[in-house]
Amino acid sequence: MKNFQFFKQISNNGRSGRRLSLGEYKRAVSWSKYLVSSGAEIKGDGEEEWSADMSELLIGNKFASGRHSRIYRGVYKQRDVAIKIASQPEEDEDLAAVLEKQFTSEVALLFGLDHPNIISFVAACKKPPVFCIIMEYMSGGSLRKYLHQQEPYSVSLNLVLKLALDIAHGMQYLHSRGILHRDLKSENLLLGEAMCVKVADFGISCLETQCDSPKGFTSTYRWMAPEMIKEKHHTKKVDVYSFAIVLWEILTALIPFDDMTPEQAAFAVCQKNARPPMPSHCPEALQHLISRCWSSNPNKRPHFDEIVSILEDYSKSLEEDPDFFTSLRPPSHRTVLHHCMPKCI
Repeated sequence: MKNFQFFKQISNNGRSGRRLSLGEYKRAVSWSKYLVSSGAEIKGDGEEEWSADMSELLIGNKFASGRHSRIYRGVYKQRDVAIKIASQPEEDEDLAAVLEKQFTSEVALLFGLDHPNIISFVAACKKPPVFCIIMEYMSGGSLRKYLHQQEPYSVSLNLVLKLALDIAHGMQYLHSRGILHRDLKSENLLLGEAMCVKVADFGISCLETQCDSPKGFTSTYRWMAPEMIKEKHHTKKVDVYSFAIVLWEILTALIPFDDMTPEQAAFAVCQKNARPPMPSHCPEALQHLISRCWSSNPNKRPHFDEIVSILEDYSKSLEEDPDFFTSLRPPSHRTVLHHCMPKCI
């Protein structure tokens, strides 16, 4: 009971709230034994370079949850953080093994990353059946949440390019290090100060040389490249496809394939080569870029180096001339655009 009272206190930041149901109480108690443990008690047998000092961690409100994880806001060593807690199911050994593998992979990848458009790793702890990853806290929430609050087709082109460039820079960095994200979507893109976007959630990411089958990733069909849906061999170009869907989201503030179930969307993408409808107001040049990025042929999709270069050109040109896009027509070859643009403007 003492643990639960402490859990309730930090979860409500000391404020009184509604009474918990019996089910909520039991779930809170079952999680609290992991959340309020102190020191090395939660770390498991061995110390790692990334191991968290749990005595320095204060866990506050839960602000997101998934099937096997919860995300809390907290403070670690006087720094605002987000705390991802994952729990292995006792009744499913195979799933428990998958979750442990995802935790190990995510920590290993995050620990070595350092980029302004990638979420910052702080520390982690491991005590099966519970794993904990501590990351920087992003006050703006997810890009999906932000877009949900906007009117359809209302995001300005300046902001579209700024958000797209942040994402592209982050993905360019990941790909330069041989990392595939494999779950790029607006829910996994977080907003900070000045609308800065950071790529997050590396649970199913992998090194390109070590990627296994995407079997079972059913929750992301709307953003998933056809070759991943078909569980075929895939490369970095799966992230380029997902980027195209995200760029379409930013332009429209809508959910892709919102009139279909995820399974129906997957079937339409693979069997009918379906894509979300291009908004009529979208500049032709951006339509051309999106079409290239979500091509059914991965080899025809550009690399993020080229995407960044294109978006930087567009952003600079739009800043100098607000009517830039009205006169720009996409060329048949990227190099023509790159060399022609300064003269055309």
